[in-house]
This record gives sequence, structure tokens and C-alpha cells, in this order.
Amino acid sequence: MLCAIYRSSRRADTYLYLPHPADFSKLPEPLRQQFGQPIEVMVFALKHGRKLAHITLPELTRHLTDPGYYLQLPPPPENLLKQHKESQG
Repeated sequence: MLCAIYRSSRRADTYLYLPHPADFSKLPEPLRQQFGQPIEVMVFALKHGRKLAHITLPELTRHLTDPGYYLQLPPPPENLLKQHKESQG
């Protein structure tokens, strides 16, 4: 199976993984609106042994099967004030 990765034109560090060739009409309308114009990043083969940064290959394969996509959101911002307060006791 081939997987295509698209970057969001509206949200920084937001990526959408879809089976290749991508069919954006199958995505929920609210997701399409929030994601904006998809910008293709890469297409790659899902094969055993491939390492991904934020998700395992079996998890990604499950998402691509149902619901048919995987949305990768950026991690929440660090709360530096909270960390500082905790370090002060």
C-alpha cells in the first residue's frame, strides 16, 4: 500500500496521511475546511520495518483502513511557567 502525506496550508505542523492516490472527497467536511489546501509532502510505501516519527506502522495502517486517514497534529506547547513553578517547589 502506498501512503501520501500532505501538509496543511492553514495550520503549522499539521499533516494528513492518506492512501495513495488520495481522495479528499472521502474526508469529513469540517476536516477539509480546517485543513485548508493540502500541500503534498511525499508518497511512500508502507512496508515492514519502516520507522515513522509519531505513529507505528500497524497503527497507521489501521487508520488508513478505517476511517481512511490519519491526522497528525502538533504537540501542545510547553507550559514553561508551570515547569518553572514546579521546579521552585
